[in-house]
Amino acid sequence: MDLFTFLVLSLSCLILLSLWRQSAGRGKLPPGPTPLPIIGNFFQLDAKNITQSLTNFSKVYGPVFTLYFGMKPTVVLHGYEAVKGALVDHGEEFAERGNVPLAEKLSEGLGIVFSHGNRWKEIRRFTLTTLRNLGMGKRTIEDRVQEEAQCLVEELRQTNGSPCDPTFILGCAPCNVICSIIFQNRFDYKDQDFLILMEKLNENVKIASSPWIQFCNTFPVFIDYCPGSHKTLAKNIYYIKNYLLKKIKEHQESLDVTNPRDFIDYYLIKWKQESHNQHSEFTLENLLITVNDLFAAGTETTSTTLRYALLFLMKYPEVTAKVQEEIDRVIGKHHSPCMQDRSHMPYTDAMIHEVQRFIDLIPTNLPHAVTCDIKFRNYLIPKGTNIITSLTSVLHDSKEFPNPEMFDSGHFLDGNGNFKKTDYFMPFSTGKRICVGEGLARMELFLFLTTILQNFKLKSLVHPKDIDTTPVFNGFASVPPFYELCFIPL
Repeated sequence: MDLFTFLVLSLSCLILLSLWRQSAGRGKLPPGPTPLPIIGNFFQLDAKNITQSLTNFSKVYGPVFTLYFGMKPTVVLHGYEAVKGALVDHGEEFAERGNVPLAEKLSEGLGIVFSHGNRWKEIRRFTLTTLRNLGMGKRTIEDRVQEEAQCLVEELRQTNGSPCDPTFILGCAPCNVICSIIFQNRFDYKDQDFLILMEKLNENVKIASSPWIQFCNTFPVFIDYCPGSHKTLAKNIYYIKNYLLKKIKEHQESLDVTNPRDFIDYYLIKWKQESHNQHSEFTLENLLITVNDLFAAGTETTSTTLRYALLFLMKYPEVTAKVQEEIDRVIGKHHSPCMQDRSHMPYTDAMIHEVQRFIDLIPTNLPHAVTCDIKFRNYLIPKGTNIITSLTSVLHDSKEFPNPEMFDSGHFLDGNGNFKKTDYFMPFSTGKRICVGEGLARMELFLFLTTILQNFKLKSLVHPKDIDTTPVFNGFASVPPFYELCFIPL
């Protein structure tokens, strides 16, 4: 048999296998567009705007439908009722992490974000308990954020009102807060090691949101054998891991089990306590990935939201004027903003919520999977099936948010100007896998933004109507366009 014949036969077998697997499962799964052999529905999606593709499919197939990424089926949940019905009403059954080949290769299935089953439950439970011990949701964490907000203001003053790119300055502030929690120290904003870390974290979000990474996760065979930006992503993560490993080794040498200082100390103590358990999830490797997860997630999501917020505040100066009037009236010039102020500042609170709603930071959430065979909406979803939940469809629901494509703080205000809560506000996801840092992120957004606006006028380099807020990437995350502005002291 010559090589050509062998290749033709192999390809034919693959196509037949693909067709058989797709037809075998489609009768039980929700409806969806007909997949092509081997590649599935991948090329029927707009890689630059997957959320719009999902919306278009939902109009044809309803709020629960099936797409094939390669030969594997993925069930898509579109709209508030479907998302809530799965992640909240059937939270336990939809609590597994979906398959993300590149992420799992880099994390080795460890940590808190991409781990599975009992490992995920144990590490998440420990992380939540430890963060509470370290003051999450308490005054001690608020003090740290307030101190960092003042450091941020001093750094912005040093720009002397000149045009600047705020990306790294706004990244340093939340990163310093998470650093103080993880290994009890913060960095100067001009520290070169710190700036390199910021650069790599920022680059990773852009790479992870690119169409190429979506392609690699659909066809993982390309991860090992093809060049591309996924190699840069791996190098950046390797660099960050090595940096964190040095910090962990320093902690091991100075550990006092009677006086834990930070997250790493608490973990090392737990590791010692579990040393007799051969099946313990508390290992050095798991500590490294967990810290990396907290470090990355606790920095880029908040800093990206802050960058978007300043962009919208420049585009809509009337919104900025209302927020600054509220700051002057409630806080004044000489009192540092605190979380108690928020309940007296409904417009500012509504503006921050609207930024998070509008930017739709993680449009399709991180993928979930079902932990068992489950009947959902009269469909049978087999154990292990990947689940995509469209957070866009919830945050941009036109029944809950009139004119959802318009930036309008009134979406979170009632007729009397009071702040209005809504169950449709899901930027941190919902259910069992809701972001562990939600409370910290909300605190940082309020304190950082109010402190900036208490001290500076934001001056755009272009006319507000010419400011473009269109994301440059909209895959894993929504990434804002590059811009510069001037911070003019008040």
